Amino acid sequence: MKMADRWAALWMGTGKNRERQNILWNMSGSFFYAFASMVLSFLVMRIAGKEQGGIFAFGYSTFGQQMFILAYFGIRPFQVTDGAGEYRFGDYLLHRRLTCALALAAGAGYLFFCGYTRQKAMVIFLLVCYKVIDGFADVYESEFQRAGHLHLTGKSNTFRTVLSVGAFLLALVTGGSLLWACVVAVAAQVAGVAVFDVPLLKRLPAVDWRRSGKRLAPLTGAVWLLFVSVFLDFYIFSAAKYAIDAYMDDVSSGYFNVVFMPTSVINLAAGFVIRPVLTYLTDDWNQKKYGDFLRMLGGISGLIAALSVLAVALAWLLGRPVLGIMERILGTAYEGSLVPCHGAFVLVVLGGGFYAVLNLYYYVLVIMRRQRVIFAIYAVLTVMAATLAPAFVKRGGLKGAAWAYLLLMVAMAVGFAAGAWFYYRVGKQE
Repeated sequence: MKMADRWAALWMGTGKNRERQNILWNMSGSFFYAFASMVLSFLVMRIAGKEQGGIFAFGYSTFGQQMFILAYFGIRPFQVTDGAGEYRFGDYLLHRRLTCALALAAGAGYLFFCGYTRQKAMVIFLLVCYKVIDGFADVYESEFQRAGHLHLTGKSNTFRTVLSVGAFLLALVTGGSLLWACVVAVAAQVAGVAVFDVPLLKRLPAVDWRRSGKRLAPLTGAVWLLFVSVFLDFYIFSAAKYAIDAYMDDVSSGYFNVVFMPTSVINLAAGFVIRPVLTYLTDDWNQKKYGDFLRMLGGISGLIAALSVLAVALAWLLGRPVLGIMERILGTAYEGSLVPCHGAFVLVVLGGGFYAVLNLYYYVLVIMRRQRVIFAIYAVLTVMAATLAPAFVKRGGLKGAAWAYLLLMVAMAVGFAAGAWFYYRVGKQE
């Protein structure tokens, strides 16, 4: 047996229980990806300093992630549920190549005109490349899942993340240059796709690699509304970060990213609460069991509200000590820099609670098949975010950014909840 075949057999094996391996590896991939997103900017601030850490935080978690969404194009849910084979993998791959090229071009265009220093622009563009490669890998990982090999998706996510993040941190610690570390991270991402995605998918017999340019337009038409909604959602979520980058310095971007870290934990926790009940909510709605639907929705809403109140209380009581510990971990240069952000920290945690609520009611509107309503809410909030966030940051700095984030999350939560309640009443009368 050739070495390549042995490698493929090793990674494609699931043991005796495929379902168990699918669950465990999917959890592993989700954990490593979320953990890296949450702590990587913090580590860069510790190793490379305040300014470089701020540049990395904006490039990795904000602008780079926005370009990831452009490359990703919201297509994964459509691809993994295309069990009838309406589109071939070759069609999805061709589409993803084009969206990745578009994301790279959009990122380069933005950086060319935004007036950054050469070093900052180069670092952020490399982070865009890193995220776009992540988006490219997703088309393979989605096909693994569609073909019934979710464990391969989890393995790819786990080991690509470990490889690229490990290589990045090693280069940063040994070389000291953020720019060089980003080059290494991009190279490691490419290697990860070449090792963990491409050769394994080629060994799955049911994958159809044929493609046709004629299918690009209908495929885009089928998913474009999903893409626009996800793209606008992330812009609204990140509007305060964009405003800080535009009107404050890179150090402030780094500080706000630290203050913003609890939102990742809140989002993960909300996902664990919401996802298990989506099937039941869908069944109750489709079967017109409106009483059961409302009781379950009320129960989950109450649980999210209770957890949010607890999170805010803990942030108020323990926020200063926690921020003080973060200062000590980051080093003496950060002494006295994070504790004054306690007020902003509490506001962001409260905003995270409203974001969890709006996610629940977003899914409710999806269950009700009200995509146009979802899009309309995002369109209105995008305009609100583009005006509110810069104004609040100019007047209030980091605390103003936290207030802007909170108000936007409240407005979006109210919009989705009101829309869900309205169409619940409409559904009962039909």
